[in-house]
Amino acid sequence: MKLINNKIALIFGLTICAYGSVNAQTSHKKKIDGVVAVVGDYVVLDSDIDKTFIELQARGVETKDIPRCEMLGKLLEDKLYAHQAVQDSIVVSDGEVNEFMNSQLDQMVEQVGSIEKVIQLYNKKNLEDFKTTFFDVVKMNKLTEQMQRKILEDVEITPEEVRIFFNKIPKEELPVFGAEMEVAQIVVKPVVSQAQKQKAIDKLKEIKKEVQEGASFFSRAVIYTDDKASIPNGGYYKLTKKTQFVKEFKDVAFSLQEGEISEPFETEFGYHIIYLEKIRGQELDVRHILITPKVTDEALKDAKTKIENIRKRIVDGQITFAEAAKAYSDEKETRNSGGVLVNPRTLETRFELTKMDPSLYSEVADLKDNAVSLPLMDQEQNGNKKYKLITVTHRYEEHTADFATDYLKIKDLALKEKQIKAVAKWSEEKIKETYIKINGEYRDCKFTNNWLKK
Repeated sequence: MKLINNKIALIFGLTICAYGSVNAQTSHKKKIDGVVAVVGDYVVLDSDIDKTFIELQARGVETKDIPRCEMLGKLLEDKLYAHQAVQDSIVVSDGEVNEFMNSQLDQMVEQVGSIEKVIQLYNKKNLEDFKTTFFDVVKMNKLTEQMQRKILEDVEITPEEVRIFFNKIPKEELPVFGAEMEVAQIVVKPVVSQAQKQKAIDKLKEIKKEVQEGASFFSRAVIYTDDKASIPNGGYYKLTKKTQFVKEFKDVAFSLQEGEISEPFETEFGYHIIYLEKIRGQELDVRHILITPKVTDEALKDAKTKIENIRKRIVDGQITFAEAAKAYSDEKETRNSGGVLVNPRTLETRFELTKMDPSLYSEVADLKDNAVSLPLMDQEQNGNKKYKLITVTHRYEEHTADFATDYLKIKDLALKEKQIKAVAKWSEEKIKETYIKINGEYRDCKFTNNWLKK
């Protein structure tokens, strides 16, 4: 159930930080719900604090040691962001809120099993009651996110600022970084036969014809698409020119007229058809169906033979691992870097052992430096199989932070400190110029921010 609740709680975007504390935790007695605070055009009800506790508990967060004052401080900051977003003409449309809420509801249903179970989980009468309750919550969260992004978008850090930040840290307080390694891989994918490609194209043409004759594109996407991420949404994506999609996909999407369905076309993921549902200025609402041609056993056997030959050449010293990756790897994201993997969490090439993906760790744990693994079979999200070779190119033992060796990590720490200061300065200025009122017992809270304007 914890997995389900964590997934469901994504709709609220709740985060707890040390926004406030009290010398003695304020006791909360049962009373009539009322306004406990006002921030600009927004109010905070006593029940809002209760709802936030409930949502955190639904996520599996232990709340018994979180004072109500701290929770109120979090809500006050969210209201300040949202209020200022409106003042700065940041707009979140009702359509955007409904789209986000529907998307999250689809994910909830996938996890829980039915919309009725979702409604029951939140003790709502029906779907309309659920959406009415959380519409304003989602809208405020969207405003908050955009305001936070605006505050931080111009905060950058220079190499000199990083050096000053590092030199200010007392030696005894320097961070200790855990053991890390750099990993490279060579990937060989089986060659898909022309017959399998044509089979995918023919199926997409058949689906297109069915939709043009009245079938639902949404339902056809749910049934047939190999893009698992879009199944709950019926193949839906929102596109702009800046959206990070493969070029071929965007080129086709932006060539369509509203209501038009494309012919089948190929990307690195397989074959697609796109239905352009709606044009919203520079944004497109599209649905697509992806069919990935299946790989035959013979093609898989040929791929294994190829990667075995590549490994033999590396082990025999005829070619380096990096040279082989550039010449033979079918993974274009790593090919030009000699196969070196990028940590998706940090966007660096190093992987901290204690935070490494378990499947990757199991593949490299017993490898010596520069040794090459035997061919490993890997399976992509669409179910197709491929072969890969793995090697460890560098190891870094646990060590105290060093400016030269750990520059990127230190830069990240310095940037975060600068961002925190930027937010604090922004909050201080906006609190001074915004109407804020704290009522009743909450005036005894000891907030981090100067909400009481003392």
